[in-house]
Amino acid sequence: MFNYNVRGENIEVTEAIRAYAEKRVSKLEKYFDDVAEATAYVNLKVYHDKTAKAEVTIPLSFLVLRAEETTDDLYKSIDFVVDKLERQVRKYKTRINRKSREKGLEEAAIFVESSEPEEHPENELKIVRSKRINLKPMDSEEAVLQMNMLGHDFFIFTDAETMEIAIVYRRNDGRYGLIETAELD
Repeated sequence: MFNYNVRGENIEVTEAIRAYAEKRVSKLEKYFDDVAEATAYVNLKVYHDKTAKAEVTIPLSFLVLRAEETTDDLYKSIDFVVDKLERQVRKYKTRINRKSREKGLEEAAIFVESSEPEEHPENELKIVRSKRINLKPMDSEEAVLQMNMLGHDFFIFTDAETMEIAIVYRRNDGRYGLIETAELD
């Protein structure tokens, strides 16, 4: 079900490393029986201080799974990042099932596209990356969960009650804020 894109930075991705990463990440497939096909992006990095980082991103139509872990061993980093992703999936599915029973909501969706930076003269303001997002209805609690799973400081969504665009964000004090939009009169 998952296609794999395994890359390495400062390391050659051998067949053994690729096979190990694919085997470990494939453990997550059991949670997505209803998904026809998805690509799991695995990025492996080795640093000069001999630490190794594993990053995994799996964009799905209703969710983007993303986690990273850095340890003293590449294989351990892969194990830890898959464990972290599995906890995220279980938490997400539990919360979605509970919310669906309470409110009858559909599952949430988040972005799929991003584009590379464009060249601009030095004296102009630069937009160095752009993303296109699909907004599906959810409540603010689910939006905070999505934001945390992505590792971002904010998340844009459609409020399921008002059907207006809203934003949740992480405040400097560690709590969360909500920005609601309204039509101009």
